[in-house]
Amino acid sequence: MDAAASLIADLVAQGVRDLVLSPGSRSQALALAAVRFAEEGPVRVHVRIDERVAGFTALGIARETGVPAAVICTSGTAVANLLPAVMEAFHSGVPLLLLTADRPPELRGVGANQATIQDGLFHPWVRDQLDAPVPGDGDWSGLAERAVAAAMGARAGEHARPGVAGPVHLNLPSREPLSGELPSVAVMPGEPPRRIAGEPWVLARGPRTVVVAGADAGPDAEELAHAGGWPLIAEIVSGARFGRQLVHGYRRLLRRDDLGGRIERVVVLGHPTLSREVAALLSRTDVEVVARHRGGEQLDLNHRTRGVDAVSVAPGAVDRDWLGAWLQASAAEVVDLSENAPDPEGLASTDFAARREAVRAELDAVRRPLDRELLVDAVWRATWPHDRLVFGSSRLVRVADQVLGGKKVPVHANRGLAGIDGTIATATGIALASQAAGAPGVTRVLLGDLAFLHDVGALLLPPDETEPRLQVIVGNDGGGTIFDALEVAASARPADLDRAFYTPHNVRIEHLALAYGWEYQRVTTRTALDQALTSPRGGRQIIEVPLPR
Repeated sequence: MDAAASLIADLVAQGVRDLVLSPGSRSQALALAAVRFAEEGPVRVHVRIDERVAGFTALGIARETGVPAAVICTSGTAVANLLPAVMEAFHSGVPLLLLTADRPPELRGVGANQATIQDGLFHPWVRDQLDAPVPGDGDWSGLAERAVAAAMGARAGEHARPGVAGPVHLNLPSREPLSGELPSVAVMPGEPPRRIAGEPWVLARGPRTVVVAGADAGPDAEELAHAGGWPLIAEIVSGARFGRQLVHGYRRLLRRDDLGGRIERVVVLGHPTLSREVAALLSRTDVEVVARHRGGEQLDLNHRTRGVDAVSVAPGAVDRDWLGAWLQASAAEVVDLSENAPDPEGLASTDFAARREAVRAELDAVRRPLDRELLVDAVWRATWPHDRLVFGSSRLVRVADQVLGGKKVPVHANRGLAGIDGTIATATGIALASQAAGAPGVTRVLLGDLAFLHDVGALLLPPDETEPRLQVIVGNDGGGTIFDALEVAASARPADLDRAFYTPHNVRIEHLALAYGWEYQRVTTRTALDQALTSPRGGRQIIEVPLPR
């Protein structure tokens, strides 16, 4: 118990504030120490019975705060269930601490119960890893400082790069007795750690430049585009889709010879994943690509990309002809879905003709069935800077990327690997972390039905923990229609496509909501959707929107 309590206290001293715990026998000393310290106030403990959910919950917390969250689990397959979250954290550059309990060396490789090869299990995807000694055979002091520093980007393990955050694995073996009376340990909360920043690469004036913002780019991309006077191509998941330089309809404009064809330099922040046009641009060998790396792999699609820690702009004049050509073309690409939204001013007008037109438009909107464009537009309009918006890897995120305009909204998405793993769990972590920091808004997660079902276990939350303000909006088209946009849709037989890719289902989402204690609404009109989004009926709410196949 002494080693476990001291390790948790040391993590708190290094600025860690959130521990996500999955119960187990071998990890009982770590779990008891975590719960005790949470009672005393310096840390928050979140209990999840599913280690995969626990891993993504910690990922969401770390995404929102930028500070490592720690996951505690027992030995055996429990550890393996952390792998999807670890991979996402590595590729997205999210700091994460893995505290995995283990058998002592004498019980490894001899057929002992629940013993497997845990040391090095996450080797390709961690910044640092350490198989700690058994308490008594060695000392755990210094582990917390080393782990937090490596997770924040200090050079440590084989896969570490200065300034690039990521997961760190501490494998913690122990012998029986596995727990006992907790010692008295002084806990001195430290300041949250900061990412190690490198020297900026100065971007010279001259080349015809665009700024591309992918997932996790954040407001830095808009600031860079503004400073350089360059067009901003911002994916919807970037958190940078706002500002005067924002380009609408960027996919079509990149295909134009007089715009995309004349690009000489691309500056990339974040991880672009949503369009083939951007991927094609970054693969061109006639274009200079400068990419600020924050994830586990350096972006280098053209095999000559310059990776940098940070970027700045040299003094000089803006190429107004270049910027003006993009903005003029962008203005013609704006998608206006406003006619589908309610007109409260018109409905309240004292002018009879104006009120009659507003009522007519309202009735038309009520009669029109919801589609993907209306769904993403409604969610985007309902979300503001004090909220958080999380996109799942579903067809909806691609629709949103194509039709939504500019708005300064905090956006998150697991785009490091673009998988559907852990979307609800990640959003839960984001909601809890933002609430703990005092954010007054709602966290909304927009995803498809298959991504929802893939993470349904994340709906289970302990009744004695803080309830997240979380809306899960499910666009339910009865299967994986995202495959409509892939080559297989044209080559496979319809029956094969339906069975192997669409994976249709008849799940009653309202029954899942009832079983897990969530508020539930099913909406079929834009007016009802707007009301559901802006009038939360509870802390946790599922809004199901049926969509055409």
